[in-house]
Amino acid sequence: MTSSPEELLPSTRRALSHRIARAQAEGRAPSMVAAVAREGRMVWTGARSCMEGHAPDADTQYRIGSITKTFTAVLVLRLRDEGLLDLNDPLEKHLPGTGVGEVTIAQLLGHSAGLRAEAPAPWWERTPGSLRPELADVLGERPVVHPAGRRHHYSNPGFTLLGSLVEAVRGTSWEEVLRREVLEPLSMGRTSAQPVAPHAGGWAVHPWADVMLPEPVEDLGLMAPAGQLWSTAADLCRFAVFLSEGDERVLSAESVRELRTPAVPPEAGERNGGYGLGTQLVWREDRTLVGHTGSLPGFVAGLWVSVEEDVAAVVLANVTSGPYAGAVAAELIGIVADAEPRMPEPWRPLPEAEPELLALTGPWYWGTQPYALKWSSDRGLELTLLRGGGRGSRFVARPDGDWRGLDGYYAGETLRVVRRPDGSVSHLDLGSFVFTRQPYEPGDAVPGGVDARGWLGLGDFGE
Repeated sequence: MTSSPEELLPSTRRALSHRIARAQAEGRAPSMVAAVAREGRMVWTGARSCMEGHAPDADTQYRIGSITKTFTAVLVLRLRDEGLLDLNDPLEKHLPGTGVGEVTIAQLLGHSAGLRAEAPAPWWERTPGSLRPELADVLGERPVVHPAGRRHHYSNPGFTLLGSLVEAVRGTSWEEVLRREVLEPLSMGRTSAQPVAPHAGGWAVHPWADVMLPEPVEDLGLMAPAGQLWSTAADLCRFAVFLSEGDERVLSAESVRELRTPAVPPEAGERNGGYGLGTQLVWREDRTLVGHTGSLPGFVAGLWVSVEEDVAAVVLANVTSGPYAGAVAAELIGIVADAEPRMPEPWRPLPEAEPELLALTGPWYWGTQPYALKWSSDRGLELTLLRGGGRGSRFVARPDGDWRGLDGYYAGETLRVVRRPDGSVSHLDLGSFVFTRQPYEPGDAVPGGVDARGWLGLGDFGE
């Protein structure tokens, strides 16, 4: 992201305002506030309210529900990056006695641990957390309902366990760890576990009449890491920027990219979404969005980021049901990205040429399939297929002289340059696949060898 983004065009701002006005009216929300960030900062905010002459602004707090889960996931990744745990560790290694068996931390983060979706009755979102003082009260008698690791099954108690894990490892409350390690470094001073004025009140709107009922505001207790937080459109824009590019004071860009990477397949029948580590992933009109939606009685919220287009959007409303905050946030991103597409960075040559790398570029053949190996401006290698369908990937150099795959089929695999005794390049070895300079050239390192007759035409075959 650059440091001085251009202002949005008046026509784009008008389209954003119109979309929010329509969402508030059609969704019958007492109030709605939205914001858009681009190139590292908030570039638009808008609001609508049922109170004439009074509307919230980007610093008004709303409850954000399950967007809280992404914050909890960030805390867990910090523990991993400090070497205090491994995501493949069983939860019991760090938080014994929960009764959930050998489920791993990674499975909890990606909702594949097989735990129940909700805590036992009474409904935890609308009752005091004091009714569930112990983890056993949150998990119930039969907390595991699916084999661990087999399917995606969204679990609120799973993130309660992750919050308790953070407390056990850090030795202090989830709320304090979050404030100290995430909110303060990201300058999110208007995000908190309890409401701080100015904040919106939560309302239920009658499904068949235009009348309202106030919703109770409960402290969720142990369930807080799954949905407790209050925040503002401005603060969530800062968090969206963090989800796009990372911040070394909180999580590196590489660890944030891990949060955004699909962890498990979507639920059966769900073709437009997936889940990373504490983040939801959706696909809208060839656009990948990462973030989370949230709801608690009286509030709905949505936060999405398009990393490729460098645009994020936040939508907050104080109503139990009605407007689809996540869908509206996705549309706001589309309005900006379509009307004002991101300017590509100017092409620049590499600072200097490296003859050994330059000699690797050009066509290579896996059997008879033609590929091209390119040396990119970020000093990595990129393998692309030249014809038909196939597998490509980007590679980054390793200290030992080999290359590690970053994405696609070859993610994590090793690309090795194999040299002859005289130092010249013989072939490329990519996870045991051999790439040669010519297709099935006699004398090359082709697995299984090459027929001594070489390439044949129809007339070369005898009767």
